[in-house]
Amino acid sequence: MNKIGLIKALSLTRKADRMSPDQRNTLQKQRLDELIAYARKNSPYFSELYKNINKNTPLSELPVTNKKMLMDNFDRWLTDSSITLKKVNDFMSDLSNVGTKLDGKYLVYTTSGSTGNPCIMLYDESTVNVSSAIGVLRSFARKEDMSAFISSGKKTLALFADNGFYLGCGSVRYNLKKMPWKKNVMKTCDVRRPTVEIVSLLNEYNPSMIGCYPTAMELLAAEQEQGRLNIRPAIIMTGGEKLTDDVREHLSRVFGCYVQTNYSCTEGGTMACECTEKHFHINDDWVILEAVDENNSPVPFGTQSSKVLLTNLANRICPIIRFEITDRVTIHNEPCSCGNNRPWLTLEGRTDDILTFENGIRIAPLSLYAIIKEIHEIQRFQLIQHENSRLELRLVSDDINTAYDKAKIAVEAYLLKNGVTAEVFLSDKKPETNPISGKYKHIIAMRNA
Repeated sequence: MNKIGLIKALSLTRKADRMSPDQRNTLQKQRLDELIAYARKNSPYFSELYKNINKNTPLSELPVTNKKMLMDNFDRWLTDSSITLKKVNDFMSDLSNVGTKLDGKYLVYTTSGSTGNPCIMLYDESTVNVSSAIGVLRSFARKEDMSAFISSGKKTLALFADNGFYLGCGSVRYNLKKMPWKKNVMKTCDVRRPTVEIVSLLNEYNPSMIGCYPTAMELLAAEQEQGRLNIRPAIIMTGGEKLTDDVREHLSRVFGCYVQTNYSCTEGGTMACECTEKHFHINDDWVILEAVDENNSPVPFGTQSSKVLLTNLANRICPIIRFEITDRVTIHNEPCSCGNNRPWLTLEGRTDDILTFENGIRIAPLSLYAIIKEIHEIQRFQLIQHENSRLELRLVSDDINTAYDKAKIAVEAYLLKNGVTAEVFLSDKKPETNPISGKYKHIIAMRNA
């Protein structure tokens, strides 16, 4: 597969929309074979990993990879030998580089590190253009919402963590640098800013589309209901957390617009788009998703997986092949009444809690999550709210005292800036899953809050 420009990406993606499942399976296999051949030739890591693999080896028998494995072999993983981890880290040390191409060729993004191992990803021009094509052609579940978005001025706001090289706000910053004349219709805002500041920006900007975490939109819904916020977006696109039915309905009622979501990650881009039936249809022309159990064996259709193995068919600079994602999904093969003939999935998603304090101030979980996971000494954590504004911090770290000291200062300072005086104390317990549901939460609210 040669370099893909935006026009070609749009054409290829639109063409796949008209294909039958069998035709897309053939296309998928062709792109997979090309990706594997390219990775074996240009990535020393995959050349070694696949030394006993032949071209007839099925995908299900290829080795599984994960964030730690790839990051430990970063310089050997990439297919451009001129790019090294030191070079990327030096580039990322300057936040003004967010949205700027490294060496004029690659956008740099980092994952949130929810499993304790953040992964740095590079997007070449083809990856960027494929992502754009999917966004243009498949992101809106309903045509009328796209029309409403266009007729209301196309003003977009990305309300996510905006303090680093993250996909949500980073992609907007790239577009603004590439098309500075769009500065009046495209903005970013750090979700961790005090609510009063976000409300002021929203009232002044009055966006047509908001991209945001569901829990952060819940907090803004309260501001709208109480009259401090007064906006009427054409559509709200949530991401980063599970959008529950009750939150979807509440946001739609309060803001008077359609609310939807998608299934995305930094390593795979938009892997599945939501339809009007609230099903995630897999973009199977550009990604392969395998629902597997804890031993990486496939689970049947209609059965919840323990994790997902992702293969990204669009990214050549950072080959992602059978890459482990800790999401639990259920893939379905029965027809969807929306008419889309792609396979679809349901997603368990993140279920972290909003923290409510005695003075009525509510804090979105991903705001705290974005702060704590930036502390490099922390491998895994849980923040648990108890009575009297006491927050228990459970940590896994090779340097637990340093990790705790940094987290305590950062979290308490952030909460104080938002009007909350709280105490973060170090727990003697390790982070753990819920013994009944098996779900893992990073941010947990006390029951009687």
